[in-house]
Amino acid sequence: MSQPSVVTNQSPTTEVSVTSRTPATPATPASTKKTQAGPNTIGLYAVQCGECFKWRLIPNEEEYEVIRSKLLEEPFTCSKKPNTSCNDLADIEKDATRTWVIDKPNIPRTPVGFKRKLVLRRDFSKLDAHYVTPTGKKVRSGTEVAKYLEENPDIKGVSVSEFSFTVPKVVEETIPKDVERKSSARGDKKAKDSKAADS
Repeated sequence: MSQPSVVTNQSPTTEVSVTSRTPATPATPASTKKTQAGPNTIGLYAVQCGECFKWRLIPNEEEYEVIRSKLLEEPFTCSKKPNTSCNDLADIEKDATRTWVIDKPNIPRTPVGFKRKLVLRRDFSKLDAHYVTPTGKKVRSGTEVAKYLEENPDIKGVSVSEFSFTVPKVVEETIPKDVERKSSARGDKKAKDSKAADS
């Protein structure tokens, strides 16, 4: 099955043309346009062909969301990208030159007037998701969305079910080696218990 994926602007090289990377599934390598986005935001959008498994760059977030929202019903193939076939070389390779994050298929498209934002944490442990509303307010949960829609009855035809706070999974092997990772509380406890047992 094909996968959607996103690539962030953070990369181990000095390039900032790509965003964090995602593994094969609905992939979201960010747009190739130059943006003012920060280093830990999505820079590219990509989707993996369900037939040849090559990655195809998707030109913008809107197109990517359309593909991702119905990926299970309508698997992506190279032929769906204009002037492209499985015989062509891959648009991008999933390797450690960029940080990849793998998206889930069938996440609903962002409602018109809203903007879905994904931000990679500094330690590359995960991404955080929020939406920016038409009035510029950030909402970070279904409860906040419901409250916002209730307080803004002029926004019609939009329901809470159209918002997803599910985030792509960071591909561990594409995280830059020099990133300082926070150790988990459980890991710290095990280390302390081990030292105590040795003494």
